[in-house]
Amino acid sequence: MDPHADSPPLTRRDLLKTAGITAAATVLIGPAGALARRSKPPAGVKRALRLAHLTDMHVQPERRGAEGLAACLRHVQSQADAPELVLTGGDTVMDSFAQDEARTRLQWELWKKVLRSECRLPVESCLGNHDVWGWNKKNSRTTGDEALYGKRWAMDIFGVDSPYRSFDRAGWHFVVLDSTFPHGEGSYEGRLDEKQFAWLERDMKATPAQTPVLVLSHIPILSAAVFLIGENEKSGDWIVPRSYVHIDARRIKDLFYQHPNVKLCLSGHLHAVDRVEYLGVSYLCNGAVSGAWWRGKHYEHDAGYALIDLYDDGSFGGEYVTYGWKPAKE
Repeated sequence: MDPHADSPPLTRRDLLKTAGITAAATVLIGPAGALARRSKPPAGVKRALRLAHLTDMHVQPERRGAEGLAACLRHVQSQADAPELVLTGGDTVMDSFAQDEARTRLQWELWKKVLRSECRLPVESCLGNHDVWGWNKKNSRTTGDEALYGKRWAMDIFGVDSPYRSFDRAGWHFVVLDSTFPHGEGSYEGRLDEKQFAWLERDMKATPAQTPVLVLSHIPILSAAVFLIGENEKSGDWIVPRSYVHIDARRIKDLFYQHPNVKLCLSGHLHAVDRVEYLGVSYLCNGAVSGAWWRGKHYEHDAGYALIDLYDDGSFGGEYVTYGWKPAKE
């Protein structure tokens, strides 16, 4: 007897649910498996845009950090099939969270210098926790009243009026989120505040359902690597810090489920490479340009960046690329 003989036909939403349940079981960790490169799209599907995702550059004068970023940008632009856009994923400078004004200015000037001399591609950037100036008031010697305090300094560098925004390019809708919010004195957590979440809801509703959406954040919304970075099981249970991954991932996931055109979320922060498929959305954590803060591998992950192809049917392909950087000797 056929157990499905009396079942009604599947609706499109049923199929989406089924696909999401299947995808929920898919987790790939490590550079070899994290990005499945599509060498050739199906017939009739065209590439809309090729981009490079560079995250966690941690520019600093020490350990040849600025030279490393320059080498990475040259590697990106020397590709035989070069990208047309660079997305930077935050932690642009080594640290301004707990640094004084002079040290923060030095790092941002290095960033601007390298970009001016080494990058001929358009760049869109999001903020990372290390890009926020002075939230550790004791170490940075800030009061909170400085004109460039908090996120303002990085926003001015990036030429944006808000730490979150959206734009359209090549038939795709790009959403840039701000993941970093205070949690106690001199600390932070990964989340969206209420104002930003309300904006995101409006932005999703205003985006045509047939337009594929890419979301860029610094802190991952979902990740597998959060369990393996650090010793998060040492208590005898898994305890993932709220600074590692979005603590509000559930409601973001719920919002994305209402909008099946959300296809791809890119992040950094963990200096690790992984890919999580959940309810039809691919969550890619794309390593770090600086590796272990310019000291080589971070756990098993090499310094690198992602090359990603966006297609006009809402699909994508890509690969994590190492660029051969060798750390300075101690």
